Amino acid sequence: MKLQQLRYIWEVARHDLNVSQTAEWLYTSQPGVSKQIRMLEDELGVQIFLRSGKQLTSVTPAGEAIIALAGKILAETDNIKRVAKEHSDHRRGSLSIATTHTQARYVLPPVIKTFAAKYPDVSLHMHQGSPMQIAELAAKHNVDFAIATEALELFDNLVMLPCYRWNRSIIVPPAHPLTKVKKLTLKDVADYPLVTYVFGFTGRSQLDEAFRREGLVPKVVFTATDADVIKTYVRLGMGIGIVATLAYDKDEDTELVALDASHLFANSITKIGFSRNTMLRGFMFEFIHLFAPHLTRELVEKAMAAPDKESVEALMRDIELPTH
Repeated sequence: MKLQQLRYIWEVARHDLNVSQTAEWLYTSQPGVSKQIRMLEDELGVQIFLRSGKQLTSVTPAGEAIIALAGKILAETDNIKRVAKEHSDHRRGSLSIATTHTQARYVLPPVIKTFAAKYPDVSLHMHQGSPMQIAELAAKHNVDFAIATEALELFDNLVMLPCYRWNRSIIVPPAHPLTKVKKLTLKDVADYPLVTYVFGFTGRSQLDEAFRREGLVPKVVFTATDADVIKTYVRLGMGIGIVATLAYDKDEDTELVALDASHLFANSITKIGFSRNTMLRGFMFEFIHLFAPHLTRELVEKAMAAPDKESVEALMRDIELPTH
């Protein structure tokens, strides 16, 4: 059994059983990948993949268990490399982050700027996507950190640490009737067409739950994953917008007014997560601390040592989170 063979079956599973894509990703040949997988199956005496002709069609029950173990072994080999790099050159390496547009556009820029100035030899890679895509990237060890608010149940295999609380604002043109209302109600908001996030993005579930509790059915006329797109269509007159308050910039969004809606919706909490089996390098602890100053290295290490999700939550329960 070779480490290369374990990487081949892991990557084939990750590429939806497409051997040609796997070979391209690994900069090798398709016949070479197929041959090594066959050799591993012969050595183990079980089929890892079912086939129809030359095509892989599914993963066998034995294959699922073997691929899961292969993933753990590959993660540990990556950790060995990280230990070596940490001791040979602790200020050089790479850091990859998966997050949503809102985090990438409005929250992370000052963090990235400070981090890059301190660690100029660390290359940064950012992947934007839906919570489901972010969770998948993290679960498959394609990124170091996942930063998300919604669908946190998808991240149960990660150590998820709370970073900050945030809420929402209603955005409207300056002359809109809602600007004359002293204290907005959900009924006021529901009277107008809404432009907001796609379900599953940036606290959308809290928004829907608030309307449901009041027995209101909002008229959502346009949804997007990007707060900047939402603001564009509010400017076009399609409706009033609901966005994360941190996505409104009074200096840039001069054609819009932000109305406080924090009393209408429950706060959301953004979290940063990483695989429990990952060996975090020094600059990774530093990134976490820059993003969430209350997350010291000592606290993060305690969370990593906690046996389960409930223990991590108990550890973080009494921490006072900042509000954005």
